[in-house]
Amino acid sequence: MTGGIPRTVAEELDAADPLAEFRKRFVISDPELIYLDGNSLGRLPADTPDLLRAVVEEGWGGGLVRSWEHWIDWGARLGDRLAEHVLGARPGEVVVSDSTSVNLYKLAGAALGAAPGRGTVLIDAEDFPTNRYVMQGLADQRGLRLRRLPSDLDGGLDLDVLRSALDEDVALVVLSLVSYRSGALVDMARVNELARSVGTRVLWDLSHAAGAVPVDLAADGADLAVGCTYKYLNGGPGSPAFLYVRRALQSRLRQPVWGWFGQREQFRMGPDYDPVPGIERFLVSTPPLLSLAAIEPALALVEEAGVARIRAKELRLGRLADDLADAWLTPLGFRPASPRPPERRGAHLSLRHPDAWRICRTLAADAKVVCDYRVPDRLRIGPSPLYTRFTEVWDALSRIREVAAEGTYASRPADLARVT
Repeated sequence: MTGGIPRTVAEELDAADPLAEFRKRFVISDPELIYLDGNSLGRLPADTPDLLRAVVEEGWGGGLVRSWEHWIDWGARLGDRLAEHVLGARPGEVVVSDSTSVNLYKLAGAALGAAPGRGTVLIDAEDFPTNRYVMQGLADQRGLRLRRLPSDLDGGLDLDVLRSALDEDVALVVLSLVSYRSGALVDMARVNELARSVGTRVLWDLSHAAGAVPVDLAADGADLAVGCTYKYLNGGPGSPAFLYVRRALQSRLRQPVWGWFGQREQFRMGPDYDPVPGIERFLVSTPPLLSLAAIEPALALVEEAGVARIRAKELRLGRLADDLADAWLTPLGFRPASPRPPERRGAHLSLRHPDAWRICRTLAADAKVVCDYRVPDRLRIGPSPLYTRFTEVWDALSRIREVAAEGTYASRPADLARVT
């Protein structure tokens, strides 16, 4: 099926793409597969296997415990690189450790402990489930009121709703910069300003932003943030997360998980916990070195490309996807489920369809298009600019149209029990 925007337009965009060569630096095991799920798990950088092999064979196999001299501060070194090239933070304000959820718990616990007398926590009612669950648990443990702010599934949180909920009883606000479902992008600087006006802090989840959307934590007045490294940063399945704490706050916050990696004079094995004054006080224990190592070559690609250039291509990919969806998919029952234009969202977009789950499964099984599904009825499409071609977006939307028009998806079961 043809019509609408001709494929030659996408071909011309590929030919003029300044990031086109980066695709060759990822493992593309099946050139016919269109992978549009980089918002869940990024592709494997081509340099990662050799580095991991060296760490295993030379560092672990040959160096044994002697290699700790080179390994022990790897999380801080990677944190400084993330700070400089991805997050707009200063040296000593970011460290790589644990998972996003654990880091969220640590920083939220520290922030709540530093806000005595305040009894309310604000969250987005449509935020990623783990964020809501972690804050529900902390609020329950501490006897705090958890207030869920109503949020539009597609448009995200209205700042007027947040403004009306902010008062001097609010101990902490927890928000995602980019909505996991729709991609809706929040104005970080404005939210931080609103929070400061009542003397509270915001803890940001940057999981769907880091490596895709320009972030400037220092300029935007951010106090606290966490995020993962396996989406647009391509660090691999379950790669360690990062956390950010503004330097002026570090010595004033004490996180709830006291471990020896946050201890002053760590190897003296002192009897009592005495945290270091810097960002390392938010560490807990021995890092997972092999998965930590995989971040190194992946981050190098993002540094070389630059987040500004990544974002520029991302916006062009998004506009192409929007235009094709309007021309091809709207007549077949799809509706936009993300903010327009793409400047108002992160790197991914969602389309609403009553049979989105069946269509998603059919695309993966029969059409060699990998995207994903989010409840209640959203087909989520996540082109990652470092390795996604414009022609892939064109071909994917064409295949989605064919699957929807032919109706073959209708024979697939609608069981969502194994959705990941």
